[in-house]
Amino acid sequence: MKSTRPAPDLSKPRLTTSAMIASIASEGQRTRPAPFGHALVALARSRPEVVGMTADLGKYTDLHIFAKEFPERTYQMGMAEQLLFGAASGMAAEGFMPFTTTYAVFASRRAYDFIHQTIAEEDRNVKIACALPGLTSGYGPSHQAAEDLALMRAMPNLTVIDPCDAHEIEQVVPAMAAHQGPVYMRLLRGQVPLVLDEYDYTFELGKAKLLRDGRDVLMISSGLMTMRALEAAKALSDDRVDVGVLHVPTIKPLDAETIVRESGRSGRLVVVAENHTVIGGLGEAVAGVLMRVGVHVPFRQIGLPDEFLDAGALPTLHDRYGISLSEVVKQVKGWLK
Repeated sequence: MKSTRPAPDLSKPRLTTSAMIASIASEGQRTRPAPFGHALVALARSRPEVVGMTADLGKYTDLHIFAKEFPERTYQMGMAEQLLFGAASGMAAEGFMPFTTTYAVFASRRAYDFIHQTIAEEDRNVKIACALPGLTSGYGPSHQAAEDLALMRAMPNLTVIDPCDAHEIEQVVPAMAAHQGPVYMRLLRGQVPLVLDEYDYTFELGKAKLLRDGRDVLMISSGLMTMRALEAAKALSDDRVDVGVLHVPTIKPLDAETIVRESGRSGRLVVVAENHTVIGGLGEAVAGVLMRVGVHVPFRQIGLPDEFLDAGALPTLHDRYGISLSEVVKQVKGWLK
């Protein structure tokens, strides 16, 4: 069978193996180091019940920042994710507030039943922060959590958050603590881009925020794809395409009221952009809301395909699977023809 994949662009510099775990920040973009770790330290100074727990991934989930400040409140559970979440449930039952970290694939796939039975069903006050969401790792399906939102939003009692940048993560951490009950957060780690501080943005649990308005297209997005949507809106403005961006950081509970209000304005193409498979994530959640209330609009999805993704350099994979800036712009232009 003849391959349908585009030929490699030989004009671009050859990428090294390090690009498989490269920062999602663009060259020259403002970043902030380890926002989750630093926000958790700030929270724990006034909340003695906060403890940090991880399954051999403290360094790779920015929990090492917390561990350095509070070694006596940090628990390293080894390479045993089921044990991590079972123990976190027990800690919560005794009045502690565990912030647990691992990779999104290990929480959503390997330890799903333990979260379901010992945390969600018991409504335990456990906070789950998971790195490498969606296509933020080039190490293939074993490390690419392309379906975590579909799995986690289906779990009763579980709040699900997909923050965009460092500015938002710093606000999400105390909001998670203020919420009584289990929370799953997709975690961006390391040098995390700064985007939303330019939009006078404040995170509110369960609320979507219109970051910019536009008469031609409404892009509804979460996570790093909000950053891409804002970049695409600026690029498309050069072609006289006016794009609005509605950021939806809380996947569950979904802000149906705002989504319906903004999508229902006539004359706009609605595009949902997410760093997740097109099955079961934000796109289908939004489509379900719109159909149930009778809002019928031109609707498209930008997301990862329903297949096991390749290993490789992240910039290459983002181009291949349609979530890079250039591919987002190309898709929106094609739909407007």
